[in-house]
Amino acid sequence: MDEANQSYLHPDFQKEVERLQFTKQYMDEILEASQRDLRAVQEKIKESMANLEYIDSSDSYINILTNSRFFELALNQKESLEAVKKKPYFARIHFQRKGEAEELLYIGKTSLFHNETFEPIIVDWRSPVANVYYDGRLGEITYQVRDEEYSGHLFSKRQYKIEDGQLLSFQDVDLTTNDELLQDALSGKADVRLTEIVATIQKEQNEIIRAHLRQPILVQGAAGSGKTTIALHRISYFLYTMGEHFNPEQLMILAPNKLFIDYIGDVLPELGVEHICQTTYSEYVQKATGIKLKLQNPNEQLEELVEGAIDALPSFNISKIKGSLLYRDILDRYIKLHEQNLASLFDEDVYIEKYRIMRGSHLKKLFLTEFAYMPIEKRLERIKKVVQTEVKRKSKAVLSTLNARYEEMIGKALSGLRDPEKRRQTVTKFIDERDERIPKIKEQSKSAATAYMRRFEKVKIKPMYRKLVTDRLLLRELAPEWTFEEQEKFIRAHAKEQWVLEDLAALYYLHAKIKGIADQFKMRVVFIDEVQDYSLFQLAALKAGLETDMFTMVGDLAQGIHSYRSLTEWSPVLELFPRANYFTLQKSYRTTIEIMEIANKILAKMDEDLPLVEPVVRHGNNPTFIKCNEFNVERIQTIYNRIKQNGHKSIALICKTTKEATDYTKLLTNSGIDAQMLSEESELKGSSLLVVPSHLAKGLEFDAVILAAFDIPYFDTRIDRKLLYVALTRAMHELYLVGPNEDVFLLDSVLKMSENS
Repeated sequence: MDEANQSYLHPDFQKEVERLQFTKQYMDEILEASQRDLRAVQEKIKESMANLEYIDSSDSYINILTNSRFFELALNQKESLEAVKKKPYFARIHFQRKGEAEELLYIGKTSLFHNETFEPIIVDWRSPVANVYYDGRLGEITYQVRDEEYSGHLFSKRQYKIEDGQLLSFQDVDLTTNDELLQDALSGKADVRLTEIVATIQKEQNEIIRAHLRQPILVQGAAGSGKTTIALHRISYFLYTMGEHFNPEQLMILAPNKLFIDYIGDVLPELGVEHICQTTYSEYVQKATGIKLKLQNPNEQLEELVEGAIDALPSFNISKIKGSLLYRDILDRYIKLHEQNLASLFDEDVYIEKYRIMRGSHLKKLFLTEFAYMPIEKRLERIKKVVQTEVKRKSKAVLSTLNARYEEMIGKALSGLRDPEKRRQTVTKFIDERDERIPKIKEQSKSAATAYMRRFEKVKIKPMYRKLVTDRLLLRELAPEWTFEEQEKFIRAHAKEQWVLEDLAALYYLHAKIKGIADQFKMRVVFIDEVQDYSLFQLAALKAGLETDMFTMVGDLAQGIHSYRSLTEWSPVLELFPRANYFTLQKSYRTTIEIMEIANKILAKMDEDLPLVEPVVRHGNNPTFIKCNEFNVERIQTIYNRIKQNGHKSIALICKTTKEATDYTKLLTNSGIDAQMLSEESELKGSSLLVVPSHLAKGLEFDAVILAAFDIPYFDTRIDRKLLYVALTRAMHELYLVGPNEDVFLLDSVLKMSENS
């Protein structure tokens, strides 16, 4: 008997149908009331706007602000309820908190309370008590609310399958691990899985989502372990928990590319997350610094390494060096040199006319010590204000003293000189002298601070950095660790002005230390996906510039296809973020057991010695190898049609390089196949056969994947192993490998051979 029929026979089924009907009916009433409220508030705002024409408009202005707030609240409630109306909740717990009555709490994506009784109709999945559903076994349990621990008894957990507002089935469970709801989600389509994950969050995922929100976290997660969804749900949980004290616009997601931002675009609004900054590292740095650069495509170097089958890079790898903390140290020395040059300019004192207002030595101390916590140019701005304040204060005293002195001198001349002519000349001289000096002093006092600070010229970060990478004498002074040959190699590499991704960390760091990051770009919380593709210096520069360690970082070293310039281990990251909690996720919820067995064979070949991935118990078709000596459009179309007949929509043809992807897309489209090649700027079209270079496949998932390798096989090198692992782990349900032999996929007769091969 199937699950639906079992539910129909369950004694609670009719009660559950009635409960769902009640919830939907109450939501309709709230939505109708919200609509009325919106109209009423709009009318009040219009009325208040009309009253602004009168002179005394303060009351109308306050009314506009108040009604605008009510309008925003009503609109938010209306939108959140409309979003979940077809599936108001997905689970229920029968729970009794110690000392209180038993409760049946229904858990969904948003909360809903009865207006009169204030009883919860739906409990938000992010609320503390909902954690009981994700984490708690049946029986005695505890949970946290604002650092206080509560205890109670969990009698049961029930999961619901609701579609288009209709209850299809339900089941009672203990853990949320290998249950039917999870299996249904995993067997679903790639284009809906992200938005439905909240119903099937697992215990180990939930622990990360709800990990201490005031501490950084680092997650090493296997392919398909839910790293991205965990990061997105942690953002939602963060805003739900900290929203009253936090502006969403100060939260930033750093995505690997714009394609990825498009991929997650539908998920965040579903999770109640809006107005946060979603950008790439390159875009953020250029906006935050105001430096416009024409960057070399960061994938060009990767493609060169891939096409050349190069495993080992030169010992003096400039890309790797620019991502190291040694490079940060070199920049710190450069900043210190600049600081000392500026400090030497404080040798002169501040004068108005011949009166000393401030000693330069005192200003120098302010610059080097008292204000050392500030960026250099911010210190100078502060010192200018100090000088202005002191000039203003002391110039009054100077003028008062000067006036008194001249009055005294004039008085003595009038009373002490008997010769009228001499007396007249002396008094006239003093008056003329006074009348000339006092306006000058007044004028000088207005501009004294500006005149003194004029010697401190502001630098332009781009030319300043360019000087570092091209000036031999400067480099010898700042990089004594490098040999003469290494210094020369570094200089020669920068003879032509060409900007690469690795330069951004240095430019951002210099800008942060010298000019400071503007408030609008000073994010308080940062979420980084694919963090393994960052260098240690990139992370250190962000941490220094933002002046926070509140980072959520998720990644997988096994997918570190840019390891020639980025991270190859996590220990340095944990040293950089000593407060960080470290988590590992080894279960894969994406691929079938059969696909993961093949991917694990590649994982076992890697240098990082990472544990094999544990697939969740979900079986599917064996990956199929199809022998083909060259790219054959008809053969690809046959496979593509077979996959579509199996009901799959999200299908990708993954190639090793961009050149192959370009060539194959042309061949496919010329043969009438609807094929779309993905680039970093692409918008995903669900109906097309997506042709994807392997390096762009990272972070994406598809119902089925066709992996092709002909002209350029996967070599047994560090980078190729990772590219191949990424490609193999994109498929949820079906995987086909097409090539002249299995060796091109670093496999040895482990795949099922196609009957049509």
